[in-house]
Amino acid sequence: MPALPILRRLSLAGLALATTVAGVSMTAAAKPPEPTESAAAQVGRTIQRMSLEEKVGQLFVLFAYGPDAHQPDARNTKLYGVATPAEVVEKYKPGGWIYFDGRGNVQNPTQVATLSNQLQETAIGTGLHVPLLIATDQEQGVVTRIGPPATQFGGSMALGATRSTADARTAAAITGQELKAIGIRQDYAPDADVNVNALNPVIGTRSYSSDPKLVSDMTAAQVHGFQRDAGITATAKHFPGHGDTVDDSHNDLPTINHTLAQWNAIDAPPFKAAIKAGIDSIMTAHIVVPALDPSGDPATLSKPILTGVLRKQLGFRGVIVTDGLEMAAVRQEYGDAEVAVRAIEAGVDQLLLPPAPDVQYNAVLDAVRSGRISERRIDESLLRILLLKLKNGVLFQPYVDVAKVPAAMGPAASLATAQKIVDKSITLIKDNAKTLPLSNTPRKILVTGWGVSTTQNLANSLAKRGAVTTVAQTGAAPTDAAIAGSVAKAAENDVTVVLTRKAWDSKITDKLGKQRKLVGDLMATGKPVIVVAVQDPYDIAYFDAAPTFLATYGYASVSMESLAKALYGEIKPTGKLPVDIPVAGDPRTPLYPFGHGMSW
Repeated sequence: MPALPILRRLSLAGLALATTVAGVSMTAAAKPPEPTESAAAQVGRTIQRMSLEEKVGQLFVLFAYGPDAHQPDARNTKLYGVATPAEVVEKYKPGGWIYFDGRGNVQNPTQVATLSNQLQETAIGTGLHVPLLIATDQEQGVVTRIGPPATQFGGSMALGATRSTADARTAAAITGQELKAIGIRQDYAPDADVNVNALNPVIGTRSYSSDPKLVSDMTAAQVHGFQRDAGITATAKHFPGHGDTVDDSHNDLPTINHTLAQWNAIDAPPFKAAIKAGIDSIMTAHIVVPALDPSGDPATLSKPILTGVLRKQLGFRGVIVTDGLEMAAVRQEYGDAEVAVRAIEAGVDQLLLPPAPDVQYNAVLDAVRSGRISERRIDESLLRILLLKLKNGVLFQPYVDVAKVPAAMGPAASLATAQKIVDKSITLIKDNAKTLPLSNTPRKILVTGWGVSTTQNLANSLAKRGAVTTVAQTGAAPTDAAIAGSVAKAAENDVTVVLTRKAWDSKITDKLGKQRKLVGDLMATGKPVIVVAVQDPYDIAYFDAAPTFLATYGYASVSMESLAKALYGEIKPTGKLPVDIPVAGDPRTPLYPFGHGMSW
């Protein structure tokens, strides 16, 4: 591997350099030291030797299509003007990189680790010699980029249902250790939003709770798990708080109409807790918060919010990264070039996922050359970024040992721990018919409703317990034919388990309310029906006539195994609602309160 000149500039007494690639290992320090004043000074001298173009490149977090750094893809050519991920790194010398499963970056852990090494070798091989900070969104639950064999958990709201900060920390530690093994040194987690709006289309179960105290405690615990236990960078999001909106910032620009007092009471506490816990990075939200900035600008572009509130008022000294700049909310008012410049003026350090890379890179360069942004301002962000890379060790250990990856991903002990944690999250909200727990008597069970893999995974878990199962997956917006088919099958079975997902969402997910019709028609058969919300627990407001209702908060196989265990009485449901569930159409009237949960 090429030598790392920056390491010579940042040499610290007693610290061994570790690089591992292609299965070749050298001596490594057990843990990188905390940055010292001397290290900061040396980073500062490194910055002085960098060109303006190199400095600006370090402020960008890019991605590329494909599973291999040297594999051409026409989509890369269209976006960047070059075909391979390696050529993107060579062209821009970015400071960060992000992986997406949906953009061809994730096939299996060994492939991801190999890609990480390829990208790092390219970055180090450029004249700049600075490793990338590779990141992803591994929140677990509904936002999971690295699937099995990596250890899977139920997600944030499932953790909130357990009330266990110890389990939250353990989940983050295991997740972080597995990410680190494949070259990912920054997780865009935890989600510190307080989901006080049951109709929130973008956060929901990504939040731990509607209770600021619970969200704060869980956020701090996961920060410790990621950073202290796993040694990777955590990123609290989405500042200043995305929990009370009915608009999705991927498509629209939401406005949060909390008063200053409400913001301080609801949205601020988890971010304060994250900062107190030593969070290294915070992600912005593309939302308007008039109480914090009446200009109408989204927080990502707001100096009063990012510099005034986050930096000065809350005292955050780490790296501020934007939410994806390709999202519609941040692009509505200004052109892409202006968005990049205004974000830096607001106080941002990293520009994530620019939709027009050449335009935005050159816009920042031009802003500095014209004097609109001082080079000193660029240096401030660059210093934070380099110190973060120093702290989490990527400057000293940019490569991973590919040969060790299979053993590091989803070891038996971690899988068992994850199952025990998820077991605690299953919440029995209602069982008026005393259907549960099911006896060990042989029976035929229909598993229907949402999710091709989810319904099948549940059926497999039930079959292991002696049930004869039939699967009739209907999707999130069932057709009348699919509903009729499930009803006919229900008549042939002893019990029906129907899985719902965001049945409350008549705006996007289920515009005609067909999940509600499915459940109603199944109940009309007179056969026992068990309704399970596999994402938002708010679904019960639309099925309150159902006699038996459970919430899993997630739909991964680990959650379906826990559900099966609860249905058969192998575990008692111990989860408690981490949110208030209001009456459908009446957000002020509670149907089931925070803390509700039944057992036997």
